[in-house]
Amino acid sequence: MIKRTWKSGGMILMIAFMIGCTDQQVLGTLETVLGNGEGSSSSLTNQEVIAGLKEALNVGIDIATAKASAVDGFNADPRIHIPFPEDAIKVKNTVEDLGLGPQVDQFVVTLNRAAEEASKEAAPIFLNAILEMSIQDGFEILRGDQNAATLYLRDKTYDKLYDTFKPKVQNAVDKVQVGENWTPLANAYNTATYFTGGERVDPDLNNYVTVEAIDGLFLLLAAEEVKIRENPAARVTDLLKKVFGTLDP
Repeated sequence: MIKRTWKSGGMILMIAFMIGCTDQQVLGTLETVLGNGEGSSSSLTNQEVIAGLKEALNVGIDIATAKASAVDGFNADPRIHIPFPEDAIKVKNTVEDLGLGPQVDQFVVTLNRAAEEASKEAAPIFLNAILEMSIQDGFEILRGDQNAATLYLRDKTYDKLYDTFKPKVQNAVDKVQVGENWTPLANAYNTATYFTGGERVDPDLNNYVTVEAIDGLFLLLAAEEVKIRENPAARVTDLLKKVFGTLDP
């Protein structure tokens, strides 16, 4: 216990020391720590750490984007299924009362189809962010939380994903003719407001689907990261086994 406490404290002090250092200075420090620490291979270099992390992210990205962009990737996965917009739930309740339940169901399917279509654009954005990873980034990710790599990508890519996804969502919405499903629902609800006194609605469907699609994609990516960190069987290359094996108890 004393040894583990000392080791954790040493890591914290070292990270504090490295702030402001050049990548070359960080490189020398990490070679010493990763080469001599308990549970580490003496031949594990920082270049291998960075290469291993990039490879892990590539594996996770390939799997996550393939799942998300497949037909029913969102629609049939309860973890990332996009439901009827909460802001328009009053529309759903009203039109179902009017006997338009099947149209509501089809509308939800079209929202998920739009997310699946937009997810096809994610991989190149993720890969560009991986290329920018520094030695210090790599060390902090490797020794960080179970979703540290996912959080790194989210921080580096969210705005770009949003800007790329939103027009793709718009195109997908048009492609699957979501307007044909949404317009009757909205019109039925807005007509009912003449009698109920409720407020008319016009939610931004493109923004809603875009945000939900990005969140769902990162959820899938985080799940793949955890597998690689915790399950040796998920380390499908020798480099992944070597780098992430240093994290095993």
